[in-house]
Amino acid sequence: MNSEIIKYIEKELNTKIVSGRSVGGGCINDAQTITTSDNKQFFLKLNFNSAKDMFFKEANGLRELKKAAAIRVPEVILVDTNFILLEQINPGRKSKTFDEDFGRSFANLHRFTSEHFGFYEDNYIGSTPQKNIPDNDEKNNWIKFYFNKRILFQYRLLEKNGYADSSIKKRISLLENKIYEILKDTENIPSLLHGDLWSGNYLVDENGNACLIDPAVYYGNREADLAMTKLFGGFNSAFYKSYNEAFPLPEGYEYRENIYKLYHVMNHLNLFGGGYYHQTISLMDYYL
Repeated sequence: MNSEIIKYIEKELNTKIVSGRSVGGGCINDAQTITTSDNKQFFLKLNFNSAKDMFFKEANGLRELKKAAAIRVPEVILVDTNFILLEQINPGRKSKTFDEDFGRSFANLHRFTSEHFGFYEDNYIGSTPQKNIPDNDEKNNWIKFYFNKRILFQYRLLEKNGYADSSIKKRISLLENKIYEILKDTENIPSLLHGDLWSGNYLVDENGNACLIDPAVYYGNREADLAMTKLFGGFNSAFYKSYNEAFPLPEGYEYRENIYKLYHVMNHLNLFGGGYYHQTISLMDYYL
């Protein structure tokens, strides 16, 4: 751990760091559980190569999720350019009703709403910038916001990164012409979204309940959050059944899932390369 970071944390917390233990921090960051002289533990995430505001945006996302008081979120203790210090969540085993409770709690998170789509600041989806500040005509129009700030933004990154060949370019144009037909029956309600919920972005706490981490927060259509949970697996039928009982989804949500998966798969194509090319094409062709 960087000595300047140690000094800063010790000064702010008025304590001494007596030990640090490396733990999994994902594919982007290094992480440690640190113990202080007053026998308290904290989770420290470090990155000296990320964007200078990345941890600040993560902290703001966690604080926003906490406002809903629906699912446990770790407390932000300190944040700076190269690190974020969080409440330590000690891992436990899933309770017998974990999936049902998680689904119900996730529905309650989505009941927390805003006046407008987007967020007060841009943030990140993984290490990719995520544009959240809506234009005037997008503030109250989910379809415009989603296409422009999610699909079209990722497409422009594909162009920049050399993945937007003629096949993708043609399909994006066709998709733009069809986007209102695809999403015409969706809700136009700005729900608080985690933004990047997959099995690696929640923890099981010491009480056997879910705890959300690593958000890409904004206010959007709740179906977008649920579609992401289905992209890489890890959520069972009890989770979705409980969610739908607590907050029933509008008719046709299954048809719309792929348009929301598309944003994340395009992002993976931008981040990780050609292995996601054919899946990107396939998700577009579902509607074309």
